[in-house]
Amino acid sequence: MEVKIGVQHAPREISIESAQSAAEVEKAVADALSGAAKLLSLEDEHGRKVLIPADRLAYVEIGEPAARRVGFGAAL
Repeated sequence: MEVKIGVQHAPREISIESAQSAAEVEKAVADALSGAAKLLSLEDEHGRKVLIPADRLAYVEIGEPAARRVGFGAAL
């Protein structure tokens, strides 16, 4: 699933492909915004973590689940 994150005072948004469900991403964002967590922590589909200070979040856009990739490239 594609997740786009806007960060205050940053010219570009952060875009990651996450293996987490929309509900998991939404809960992580809600926890960060409510003050339950100081950081928004998301994991991409390669296992890398993205940490963003909760007080710097401008917006979070949760996309549709990623469709199966088709092509001749190497399998991920």
